[in-house]
Amino acid sequence: MVHRQEATVTRTPSFAMESPLADDLALLFHRHTADMQADTPPESIHMMPREDLVSPDIDFFVLRQDGAAVGMAALKRLDPTHGELKSMHVLAEARGSGLSRLMLDRLIDHARRVGLSRLSLETGAQPSFAAARALYSRGGFAECPPFGSYRLDPNSVFMTRTL
Repeated sequence: MVHRQEATVTRTPSFAMESPLADDLALLFHRHTADMQADTPPESIHMMPREDLVSPDIDFFVLRQDGAAVGMAALKRLDPTHGELKSMHVLAEARGSGLSRLMLDRLIDHARRVGLSRLSLETGAQPSFAAARALYSRGGFAECPPFGSYRLDPNSVFMTRTL
């Protein structure tokens, strides 16, 4: 009798800068938009249109697993020392395995490498954003007043951290 040893498949995700206009990112943008519109009034949605993420002031990243795009995030430079996290999203079916934390850690490392000393973000205040707020808090972010062009909004939570 021959015994075969089952091969263990290692699914090491990749996280790299890519164009936000790549064809295979349509699902990510569709789901991100749907999530933002699910329980946030239109005037409180601060996500950038896909085309606006193509900018010299924005580094756009895609998280891939087995070649498939499962997450995305952007880092927007507000000034030479301050950056903002934008459009961070992981597909629902890929959540729960640490990919969001991996992506956040890689974004923080990238921000340090490009010389930023502060990172900030805006996220929702609704219960559906509780996991995101907890992730950012575990990543060293603390609530702060509005930054950049943001204004106080009961549907927004602003967070920041030094690097």
